[in-house]
Amino acid sequence: MRNVLLIASVALAAATGLTGCAGSAQPSAGGTTPAAAPTNPCKADDFKVTGDFGAAPKVEIPSCKPTDELIIKDLVPGTGAEVKTGTTATVNYQLTTFSDKKVLDSSFQRGTPFDVENVGQAPVIDGWNEGIVGLKEKGRRLLIVPPAKGYGQGGQGIKPNETLVFVIDGVKVTPAA
Repeated sequence: MRNVLLIASVALAAATGLTGCAGSAQPSAGGTTPAAAPTNPCKADDFKVTGDFGAAPKVEIPSCKPTDELIIKDLVPGTGAEVKTGTTATVNYQLTTFSDKKVLDSSFQRGTPFDVENVGQAPVIDGWNEGIVGLKEKGRRLLIVPPAKGYGQGGQGIKPNETLVFVIDGVKVTPAA
């Protein structure tokens, strides 16, 4: 069974009724011809994130094709201790789903940071175990997590084969005991 990051997302997904449909053809400006699905793979710079460290970000999902690779981009480099394998990272995060561009979970909104204990082997999705290594305290990072490093066939309120867009703020790093 896959380890889970977002315990609260099940209730949130049920409350918001997530039922968006990925890959739907949209009429073109003329209204009759379906738009072609994007063929250019997404790059980190295609995603626009606004908002200051410590505040809930606003994320703009681009019109590009999600990649099968984990994308990591530091939005704010950070100035404190660095997350390393085995450390505990206390973070704030927001999850936006790629296919329907909805915020599914946010510790910013709850006002409670999340502890990732034993980074690299933590009971979270692989995209986090790999993607938060190197994040520094006071840093903000964008993670684009492909399904294979996220929830794959779905679960925890996530649709099957969903690409996950996280903005993560490094609040505190605690060395391994």
